[in-house]
Amino acid sequence: MVKICCIGAGYVGGPTMAVIAWKCPSVEVVVVDISVSRIAAWNSDQLPIYEPGLDEVVKQCRGKNLFFSADIEKHVSEADIIFVSVNTPTKTQGLGAGKAADLTYWESAARMIADVSKSSKIVVEKSTVPVKTAEAIEKILTHNSRGIKYQILSNPEFLAEGTAIQDLFNPERVLIGGRETPDGQKAIQALKDVYAQWVPEDRIISTNLWSAELSKLAANAFLAQRISSVNAMSALCEATGADVSQVSHAVGMDTRIGPKFLNASVGFGGSCFQKDILNLVYICECNGLPQVANYWKQVIKINDYQKNRFVNRLVSSMFNTVSGKKIAILGFAFKKDTGDTRETPAIDVCKGLLGDKACLSIYDPQVTEDQIQRDLSMNKFNWDHPIHLQPISPSSVKQVSVVWDAYEATKDAHGVCILTEWDEFKTLDYQRIFDNMQKPAFVFDGRNIVNVDKLREIGFIVYSMGKPLDPWLKDMPAVA
Repeated sequence: MVKICCIGAGYVGGPTMAVIAWKCPSVEVVVVDISVSRIAAWNSDQLPIYEPGLDEVVKQCRGKNLFFSADIEKHVSEADIIFVSVNTPTKTQGLGAGKAADLTYWESAARMIADVSKSSKIVVEKSTVPVKTAEAIEKILTHNSRGIKYQILSNPEFLAEGTAIQDLFNPERVLIGGRETPDGQKAIQALKDVYAQWVPEDRIISTNLWSAELSKLAANAFLAQRISSVNAMSALCEATGADVSQVSHAVGMDTRIGPKFLNASVGFGGSCFQKDILNLVYICECNGLPQVANYWKQVIKINDYQKNRFVNRLVSSMFNTVSGKKIAILGFAFKKDTGDTRETPAIDVCKGLLGDKACLSIYDPQVTEDQIQRDLSMNKFNWDHPIHLQPISPSSVKQVSVVWDAYEATKDAHGVCILTEWDEFKTLDYQRIFDNMQKPAFVFDGRNIVNVDKLREIGFIVYSMGKPLDPWLKDMPAVA
């Protein structure tokens, strides 16, 4: 029986290993993590991650060929294939601060593998890592090998949160990078044999190590670039009276471009886009390519601009102050069908409003009060360190209340901000919401999910990204 061990029980490691266990009943899969509480959650009825379909997969396999354990060294030493899916946060100090990936956790994982291994291993990079990480890991393992052979593979994930299980069941491609040596090719084949139990062979691509590592960064950069492009257009649409939804539809009809990732919004979030682009920028700078670095920097700048623009629109439309006003925040996760708040635009929007002394009432169907308070009190980039190294009880932000109902959040509010495209926000009783709000009543739709005309008929003043402006907003500045 092939034994697989995955170091890291997070958003990538947990779901990926659960699906491998489901699809490969003859493979033993163990997920290990230094966080005892996280492992306990994986072994409970309340999984630490919300992802549609994940519950069923885990519960079918757990205890049969899928295990979650805090006994890291035991399972690493017994494994044939070790997936490493640890945090790779952006450095907050030292060389490359604010751009480069911090490989502290990767290096300690590699040293631990070298310490406990008694047989040859295939070590698979699963977390998003900068180009040439495999080479660094290879050097650590080789110099501490004690005669044991290691092969390093890069197997980046291309999951979209909210559809991760579906993406794993039916991936567009599985990418495996390895050394172009006989042993390297043998290791690639061993991992291919695992995926081939459910993925068609023509979708399993093999490349050299560097191409696999760079492909992940490039894919995320291209996707983020599309979002920033349509968001840049949304600003121009507002200035000219065009409708960004109509522009996106027309542009997306071109088969060379296609319709995906062309929805204007308050900005992109998630654990990968910003981090991977900053990483790409740093790599370009280190390789003497400042023009290329500046090109990718602009994708981040437009994303920041979009969030600032949203806050400025809101404040200027409400008589240039939100001090002491109740603002309802509908949605805190970075996208629907996930409880993930990493780099969610809601953090920056909420912080912008809190800076103007607003009182926020936040509702999200999947995000806990503890997580929201943690995110609003945490310094940038700290979210990506292992949870046990984050502040245990973050100082709560006094101007924030978290409620478990959209109607409670909007009661007596001056304005409503829609920051996540949860389906339930499309079908709310907006007449009821309007009746219970302060007047004039504002809706700021950061996801373009409401029927603007209907809301205006009810009596709302509505701002929707990239849509023709409400007469109320026309002479007000978009940027401070």
